[in-house]
Amino acid sequence: MHILILIGAVLTIAGMLGLGYCIRLAMQARKAGTGTGTGPDLQRARLQQAMVWNLGALFVSAIGLMAVVVGVILG
Repeated sequence: MHILILIGAVLTIAGMLGLGYCIRLAMQARKAGTGTGTGPDLQRARLQQAMVWNLGALFVSAIGLMAVVVGVILG
């Protein structure tokens, strides 16, 4: 069961890195929306893209945490 814990930890770390990427995307969208005159539509599209990445990263992280818990319980 050690391999399940290891795989779960890797997935959790990948999900956390994905969440950091989402934060970066959202900050870039916020920064691009202020002062440049690009309009709210472009900013909304960028935030929607960040939301899709955010949901994916949360899913990967949750699967990783579930694998760690199952590995600990079975091990």
